[in-house]
Amino acid sequence: MAPTSSIRATSIRATDGQADLERPGRGEADGPKPKPRPENDDGAGYVQAGCIDVAIADKSPLILAGLDKLLSDDKRFHLVLKVTDGEEFLEAARQQKFAIAVIGWQLPTLHARDVLRALSRQVSAPKIVVYSGTNDPAAPAETLQLGGAGFVSKRAPPERLLDVLAAVAAGDMVFPFVDIRKMRSDPLENLTLRERSLLSALGSGHTNSQLAKDFGVSINTIKFHLRNLFEKLEVRNRAQAIALFLEMKHGAWPGSGGGRSMEPTTTTRGRRRSE
Repeated sequence: MAPTSSIRATSIRATDGQADLERPGRGEADGPKPKPRPENDDGAGYVQAGCIDVAIADKSPLILAGLDKLLSDDKRFHLVLKVTDGEEFLEAARQQKFAIAVIGWQLPTLHARDVLRALSRQVSAPKIVVYSGTNDPAAPAETLQLGGAGFVSKRAPPERLLDVLAAVAAGDMVFPFVDIRKMRSDPLENLTLRERSLLSALGSGHTNSQLAKDFGVSINTIKFHLRNLFEKLEVRNRAQAIALFLEMKHGAWPGSGGGRSMEPTTTTRGRRRSE
């Protein structure tokens, strides 16, 4: 396949040549007319001038193949990159120019959250549309909060994704309904009892060795729980987790209940009814 730039240049020259033919006074002596594109030509290898360069990243090869076919059948778009890894996609976004990217929510190596955070610091970054089948109801709001341009569920008809890509290319942002009042919900809500205890111990300055001894587990198990804790709190390290812990402890976080206790509750009165 010819490089993208040469294909596009060929398409533009053909368009300019056609414009020249329509100017009055041009005769056969000026040269042969370019052959018109055959009516039965399916356009394989043909890139229209002005079409939108799109990159795709998803952990599923099946999804990638489907998106490849979907975009190739729509002449508004030109697929320039197809990867299965978040880190590989981010590296390509730093080196290669494309207008829009469609990425999955749970990418290997780098989660979509990390990709969006990194691109928010990049000048002239591509617009990101998250295409995901996640059951996480907060995913669209997080995508919006982290600078994404759109969110489409994989349960929607494929044509929906094409419509969103066209709208994003035109300068719009397209999301399902997002309750912005919940965009900074209480981070404690998604923590297990063990994770709350771990967060409280971190706030007391305990080391991993001390945590392992306190909880009666190995250091590797503590590291595993810490990774899960950091991901749920959307922080990168222990220092950020402790800072968030102190913020919630003193009631500075919206919905934190004005300085409620961070210690896990170990006893209850009666049995809580299932919701």
